[in-house]
Amino acid sequence: MNPLLTNVLIHETSPYLLQHAQNPVHWQIWSEASLATAKQLDKPILLSIGYSACHWCHVMEKESFENDDIAAYMNEHFISIKVDREERPDLDHIYMEAVQVLTGSGGWPLNVFLTPNGEPFFGGTYFPPKRLHNRASWLENLQVIHDLWINKREEVELQANKLTVHIKSTNEIFSTRVNKFTNASPSFNDEYFKNISNQLLKSADYNNGGFGNAPKFPQLLSIQYLLHYHHHCKDTAALNHALHSLKALLNGGIYDHLAGGLARYSTDENWHAPHFEKMLYDNALFITVMCDAFQITHDKAFSDGIDKTISFCVNELKSREGGYYTAIDADSEGEEGKYYVWDKASIEKILQEEAEIFCDYYDVKEEGNWEETNILHGKINTIDFLKKHQVSEVDLLKLLNECQLKLLKQRANRKRPTTDTKILLGINAMLITAFCKAYGALQNPAYKTLAIELFDFIKTTFSKDNKFYFHSYSGKTAKQNAYLDDLAFVIQACINLQEITGDQEYLYEAQNITHQVKEDFEIEYAGLFYYTNKNQTDLLLRKVDVYDNTVASGNSIMAENLKYLSVIFNNKEWLEQSEDMVQKVEKIVQKHPISLSKWCLVLLNNSIGLMDIVVTGKDAIFNISKVLINFLPNKVLQTSNVELDLPLLKHKKYDNSVLFYVCQNNACREISNEFVTF
Repeated sequence: MNPLLTNVLIHETSPYLLQHAQNPVHWQIWSEASLATAKQLDKPILLSIGYSACHWCHVMEKESFENDDIAAYMNEHFISIKVDREERPDLDHIYMEAVQVLTGSGGWPLNVFLTPNGEPFFGGTYFPPKRLHNRASWLENLQVIHDLWINKREEVELQANKLTVHIKSTNEIFSTRVNKFTNASPSFNDEYFKNISNQLLKSADYNNGGFGNAPKFPQLLSIQYLLHYHHHCKDTAALNHALHSLKALLNGGIYDHLAGGLARYSTDENWHAPHFEKMLYDNALFITVMCDAFQITHDKAFSDGIDKTISFCVNELKSREGGYYTAIDADSEGEEGKYYVWDKASIEKILQEEAEIFCDYYDVKEEGNWEETNILHGKINTIDFLKKHQVSEVDLLKLLNECQLKLLKQRANRKRPTTDTKILLGINAMLITAFCKAYGALQNPAYKTLAIELFDFIKTTFSKDNKFYFHSYSGKTAKQNAYLDDLAFVIQACINLQEITGDQEYLYEAQNITHQVKEDFEIEYAGLFYYTNKNQTDLLLRKVDVYDNTVASGNSIMAENLKYLSVIFNNKEWLEQSEDMVQKVEKIVQKHPISLSKWCLVLLNNSIGLMDIVVTGKDAIFNISKVLINFLPNKVLQTSNVELDLPLLKHKKYDNSVLFYVCQNNACREISNEFVTF
């Protein structure tokens, strides 16, 4: 690789694309020009998708994309296009599905071969530089694809056409006309939701927490469903596993015990050895779910976890401009996790007489607890530990905190992993919701301030013509049309901001964005929404995304938003659409609850019904905490000191210092301040 030579990616702002700007591969960006070039030269397209914090993306780059001979072959026979999946999740969704159909699995780096028309015919994830365990090398795969393209073109195009037809047909399942409700769905009963809980718990790891085997993801949306299910149905098995799982995450090596922050996943079953990359979306959702757990239990472990995870986001991911960066890499100095691990001698030198108890608590060993070094992971049950060391829990926590600060100060001298400095609209909106939930649960006014400031930033940065318009911001440039989940999460953030501030302008903002979503994304007569807006023209198809993965789908969030806003604005059309969306997915939800965990929550709270809470009077805003501090997942909340032209705020009393109106199941109560309970 010649560092003086660059390809066209040098003109991009994405940190991931810039990482590849000095590869000898003649990378192109996904554009009309690059697609036209493929057609003009009649060459297949190699579409390579990844992101900056992806460890195996870095590995393949070093092994193959920086290799001059491999690059020369790619340049001669392919139009090579590099895409940041976080900038273009629409492309990633389409071609990830293609690779999953072809191979049965997916991941990143995602390498897909397309016809010049953009139809996929072959692909995979990581390819080694040399043949490994009878697995063909990257160059061998390139040679086979080139030979097929030249000598068996008809077979290649037939395969591409069949695969494209299949992808479009699965997409059409969700884009066909919906049958309107005639009566409430008979499926929505106690047994329906018990079955979902049972299915989740069938895959539960009761020893280590979480679900399934290694590699093991937190699956926070499934944990959140179990918390909500217990709240509504008093199921102790669901509650116990949810709480056990959250504490296992907080104590495991997957959590950074020094600075806070949850890593993306664990490579083992007991959360010991993480894949060290840290994503903003994981941590935003982790905060939200811990808020639910704290409101249910008032367990200090969760309030401490909320505080520490927020501190991580603010200290390590907040930009000077006010937005929050996307991710922190797993690698530093060419090694995964090097920034985070310790040898015992170094800890003993720093902590001295405090080292013994610290090392015992975090399982630090002379020989190491992971690849001859140590990952800090704590003890879930500290009772025996306290007896062994004859120390109180208060004194232990104080000692551990002091030791963490000393090690954190020393760690700051190490070479830090790179940070992906993209700021994404939807993920920042998720963080606003997390801040709002944290304010409600802990009543820390700093969290309300963080939420308001972040909303002001995203509105200034991502809007155009007074609409939220852009998806990504980096290098002082906002670009790419906003996707469905971007706008769905912004609406959700507006709803939560109104709840903690009493400022109705956030609701009008939510109303305006909802009109925008319906105008640009709605599938006529189908109830659901496309992932991309109607002006996006450079795609094989407009995808309909309903599955909740690490992050909830835009459709499940919109179903929840529409239900809430239908009450606020007395909009029956929005209520009907929310019900149509639920009907569209309710059968597959019960079959695949882990893949549709947010939908499980939407269906559950819909079946219980919404609780309308209105707080009025001159001191209303000062008493809103009496509502917010409670776990009320199915509430609609408005607060005002004057009567406004909104259905829930009409015909109420405003001359008292404060009154609470609670309406549920067509019955309302007026409660004075001294008697209010939830």
